[in-house]
Amino acid sequence: MSTPTVRTRFAPAPTGLMHLGNVRAALMNYLFARQHNGIFVLRIEDTDQQRNFDPGAQQILADLAWLELEYDEGPGKGGPHSPYFQSERSALYVEKFQHLLALSAVYRCFCTPEELERKRERQLALKQPPRYDRACLALDQSSTDAKVAQGIPFVWRLKIPQQGTITINDLARGTVQFDFKNFSDQPITRQDGSFTFLFANFVDDLDMRITHIFRGEDHLTNTAVQTVLFQLFDTPLPTYWHMPMLCNTEGKKLSKRDFGFSLNDLRQAGYLPEAICNYLAIIGGGSFAQEIMSRDELLATVNFSHISTASQIRYDVEKLTWVNHQWIEQYDPVALALRCRDFLATEYPAVHKTDVKILAALLQTIKSDLTTLQEVKTALHFYFTAPKLSHADLIACIPPATATKIAALIVPHLSSISHQETFVFNLKEAAKKEQIPTKELFAYVRLALMGQAQGPSIHDLITMLGTQEAVERIEQLIKIS
Repeated sequence: MSTPTVRTRFAPAPTGLMHLGNVRAALMNYLFARQHNGIFVLRIEDTDQQRNFDPGAQQILADLAWLELEYDEGPGKGGPHSPYFQSERSALYVEKFQHLLALSAVYRCFCTPEELERKRERQLALKQPPRYDRACLALDQSSTDAKVAQGIPFVWRLKIPQQGTITINDLARGTVQFDFKNFSDQPITRQDGSFTFLFANFVDDLDMRITHIFRGEDHLTNTAVQTVLFQLFDTPLPTYWHMPMLCNTEGKKLSKRDFGFSLNDLRQAGYLPEAICNYLAIIGGGSFAQEIMSRDELLATVNFSHISTASQIRYDVEKLTWVNHQWIEQYDPVALALRCRDFLATEYPAVHKTDVKILAALLQTIKSDLTTLQEVKTALHFYFTAPKLSHADLIACIPPATATKIAALIVPHLSSISHQETFVFNLKEAAKKEQIPTKELFAYVRLALMGQAQGPSIHDLITMLGTQEAVERIEQLIKIS
């Protein structure tokens, strides 16, 4: 018998912004599918219309495109198991539900939320595990029919075997066994007749022939219940990976209060998509001989045969920032310029008139100082806005007497500034004769050119600004010296 084609899926709900847990799930499903020449499916679980934050999943699609996580089947691409929005798959859920009815595997539950909560509180008070007591399963047919006739709201519950076990294959843990005595009958519909996540999610995985399900550790209970459904449909179980939860440095589950929880946070802060994927692929994956890896290198390196069994992974924004800095350093110059341009445009609209090659050259001189793209606005402020310095600014960096000497020393050499190397050499020689420290000389020139004493080389600054602009800025400082 031939081995079935590997099929993974990413199934987000459009109820909020994409967060790092979502991104890591999408990335790992993508990498596994690509490693096995399989199919990566995108499915949108949008049955909760009241909480639908992202109609049409437009933000999800945009985020995946930005991350360059290309799916093979899904919205906008179609595929043999379309549609790929749960809200458009109701007929299929009804069909599969009828199969459960025929097997007498479900029953109506008329218990109200208030009744269920009281039962739960009582069980907890008695130090019993909170489970549904199957009160409605004991109803005879006439009682059930009477309640339906009265219009009493109900949900359909799945009967979970009261005895026995079932085993799944988990990539991290190997064989995992569930004992059914630890689980209670679960609702598979809501009172309005719509289907719950647990059932719709199962039906979609069944219909789309998903062979590998990678999702968070918090879905372990769902997996246990869904194994019953796979049995009822006489279908082999997928292979699972219950991925560790991302936690903050205190060991608590990441939340909106943690910077970087939202992908949008990181994008607006200037983190590169390659860096985000690189970071999420290596955390919790043991040691790597090389940590900075391209997509192709990740595909060749990430080993799904050796996965950590940890239940949580600490998200370290400092490590992510370090990875981002490494990517900035090695990024293609023109591509980096294009990514930085939007950040610069928020403060310097004129950047859109700047040739991308000139911008790329500018960035090459300051990129070693950048940890995020957002910092480019400060790093290149001097290029778009000439410094406005006072005498107080000058003497805060350089002693007044020395500043006066440097000003006099520079004036006769300004005519040679178009030959940067000659200009810098002559200044150094003249300063040496006057016993002016080179450090103070260069601090003065940088102050004139960019408004601060530390920064790129004088040669690079003159090249970036152009000789005329450089001369005008130096002359302005000379006037107040």
